[in-house]
Amino acid sequence: MADTAVLAAQVPAVEGKVRPGDAAVAARLDALKLPQGGFTRAAREDAAQRLQAMGLPGARDEYWRYTDPAAFNAARPAPVEFSADSSTLFTGIERLNIVFVDGRFDATASDALEAEGLEIDSLAAVEGAADHWAVGVYGQLEAAGQIPVKRPFATLNTLAAPEGVLIRVTGKPSRPVHITYRRSAADADVYLHHVVKLEDGAELTLLETGAIGARSNVVLEADLGKGARFHHISAKRANDPKLGLGHIFARVADEALFKSFSLSVNGRLMRNESVIDIAGNDAVAHIAAAVLGDGDIGAFHHDDTVFVTHAAERCESRQVYKKVLKNGAEGIFQGKILVKPGAQKTDGYQISQGLLLDEGSQFLAKPELEIYADDVKCSHGSTTGALDETALFYLRSRGVPKQRAVVLLVLSFLADALDEIDDHRLRDDILGRLEDWLTERAGNPSKA
Repeated sequence: MADTAVLAAQVPAVEGKVRPGDAAVAARLDALKLPQGGFTRAAREDAAQRLQAMGLPGARDEYWRYTDPAAFNAARPAPVEFSADSSTLFTGIERLNIVFVDGRFDATASDALEAEGLEIDSLAAVEGAADHWAVGVYGQLEAAGQIPVKRPFATLNTLAAPEGVLIRVTGKPSRPVHITYRRSAADADVYLHHVVKLEDGAELTLLETGAIGARSNVVLEADLGKGARFHHISAKRANDPKLGLGHIFARVADEALFKSFSLSVNGRLMRNESVIDIAGNDAVAHIAAAVLGDGDIGAFHHDDTVFVTHAAERCESRQVYKKVLKNGAEGIFQGKILVKPGAQKTDGYQISQGLLLDEGSQFLAKPELEIYADDVKCSHGSTTGALDETALFYLRSRGVPKQRAVVLLVLSFLADALDEIDDHRLRDDILGRLEDWLTERAGNPSKA
């Protein structure tokens, strides 16, 4: 493992960036108790060198212009109070449960890590092994995803994450895999690195729920073989004040399907980065999110940054992002579709929309298209606005109370994002949770 003293000595600070030469970054790495590595050793050493070269982001970095990274650069998060986890999302659905507490695998609370068509390991449990099937994926998709945009916090994760779940899918399991996050410490600083590899024709639904920590940095690398189908739903609880970084790196082969949906409700400062490489012909990749932020609970800032690359023929991608904001909440969307030369018959679609329930909130969007093929169908759009007064009047004129009418209109606004969830049981569960949350907020005059 690369010595943190090496990182602390070689690269001077430059304007707009925090370089590894800064004592603060060296202290950050020291505080993380870097794993020594076994089968991950080469990937971790490579990440150390890359982090040394790129540094951690500063406020002047182009892809951090809307979000101040200072809280993520800090050596430790500030302790925060948190409530007990009373989440019941997906509890009515049969699933294989994997539980992490403060970023550590809890075997006693988890199901047996075995199922037909699955190979599952805890990263910490097999870290010292000389070889493992994940050696060809761990850190590899993250490293490839650094071009053309640097994502240093993901590199830091590859270097420092002590734990995660490694899932190899060889068949079509009958039940989803459910990763549940729990907290027990007020200052938990959590680094998790998950790897999912789907062999040709395999299929998996992966669920993530719960409260991770006071600050979290999570990477998911998903490698889809030919004809594989991967459905990912993340609904991490964010009602407690928290800082959260999420990263998805996916490689999608011929005729494979990748779908990812995330739900965020409140929190403090969250940034999700998704880097999707559509590498095989006739592949499909959809990524969507529904976000509800209420600044009355505390400062709310939610940033989604997406980069989808089309590198093959006859492929389809969709980005659907909907954010509902009130009481000074801030929502960010930065999305790009890159169509490489030769990626003919590409169908790329991107939509980002902000619904502002008051004048103090804001939604900032930066949609981008970069196309180097001539037979494509690509579009992007972004809108920001308030509730439709005509629709609100229509509902009220038919006897619907105002608070209920607002809830119905918000749910209608979010519908396109929720429709990206193929499994109707999971979609209905999330829809019910959203409706309950909105109704509760609308029913309290101080929070309406």
